Amino acid sequence: MQQKILLVDDREDNLFSMETILEPDGYQFIRAGSGRQALKILLTEFDFALILMDVKMPNLNGFETAALIYERDKLKHIPIIFITANNFGEENIFKGYRSGAVDYIYKPINPDLLRAKVAVFVDLYKKNQRLIAQEAKLKTINKNLENEVNERKVSEEKVKQLNRELLENIARLESANKDLDRFAFMASHDLQEPLRKIRTFSDILFVKYKDIVDSDAKVHIARIQNAAERMQNLIKDILTFSKISNEDDSFVSYDLNLIVKDVLSDLEGEISEKKGILHVETLPHLEVNPGLMRPLFYNLLGNALKYAKKDTPPQIKVRYESSAAGPDVAGNPGLSKYCRILIEDNGIGFEQKYAEQIFDMFRRLHLSSEFEGTGVGLALCKKIVEKHKGFISARSRVNQGTVFIISLPFSQSITAPSKGSYVEEAVKS
Repeated sequence: MQQKILLVDDREDNLFSMETILEPDGYQFIRAGSGRQALKILLTEFDFALILMDVKMPNLNGFETAALIYERDKLKHIPIIFITANNFGEENIFKGYRSGAVDYIYKPINPDLLRAKVAVFVDLYKKNQRLIAQEAKLKTINKNLENEVNERKVSEEKVKQLNRELLENIARLESANKDLDRFAFMASHDLQEPLRKIRTFSDILFVKYKDIVDSDAKVHIARIQNAAERMQNLIKDILTFSKISNEDDSFVSYDLNLIVKDVLSDLEGEISEKKGILHVETLPHLEVNPGLMRPLFYNLLGNALKYAKKDTPPQIKVRYESSAAGPDVAGNPGLSKYCRILIEDNGIGFEQKYAEQIFDMFRRLHLSSEFEGTGVGLALCKKIVEKHKGFISARSRVNQGTVFIISLPFSQSITAPSKGSYVEEAVKS
């Protein structure tokens, strides 16, 4: 971009002479025939690299014009070189400098000297403009950084506030859960006594008057007995569920085969009745709470028998495999952290979209008239597995059976998996 120079002189020949000397250097010239005209030009234009001004002019001389120019802050950065035919004494030269001049050039003008001095001040102007631009850029960057820092401080404060609220909510939820567990335990315990009386007196009523009452009365008594039994089973399951939260985290290395053998012994009658075929592979020793492992296997194996197809003997397979391979606690590579226990059946199955919902409390996919149950069993299984820092998932297809996958750590010293790990494991399965 061409650098602008303001030429101020009351004589046209002097203006032409300066333009002729400086024109080869590619400058842009603005002419002013007097000090007043120069001031008028400087009211609207500020981007001059230099002012070359004659000292001796009518009305306003060069010194007076320079003094007026430098009264405006926007013009103080423009250097002024005085052009004069007089060789002033030191006092007058000092007066010129005090009014704002940066240098003098004496007439007759030496073309080389004029070009050299103008080139120096134009170069200084260019550098100054670059510095001004850089300063503006740095100010913008600094402002942006300040805004980012302020925004980050606000964000961090918001995060801290949210964390505080989250911790408070967690504390309230934990307290509420404990209160609910205590209430469920007490309510379930207190409800069992009247239920036992209902069952006892209905049994007495049936035995004592079965030969007297008609068939409708017998049906009603039987319904009372069945309803009381279902209610008692539901209370028993809720009681078991509420006890898990208060169960001590006492884990021992235990042989899972003993637990499965004990459960199968309890289910022997149902297995025999349905002509079930079971294949149980040898399971490993794990650090578990044996008291909680029993209802886990009892519910899952019981469900495999319960939801068998009609007229098709249930086939149930229990096996295990290692997963999540990686270094163990001691840093030994290639050792597995988790044991995946799979319980497979050939039952009625369900649609995979319900694979997470079946673990909800009281969630049932079938009517109670079709299959007995309280809707607590699988929720109980999930709670037991999570108590052991593990996770449980299921995959199934209608009429093609179901596979329940229980992932339990070999050692309870490992870090509990996050909720995302449950989802990842379920997808992987």
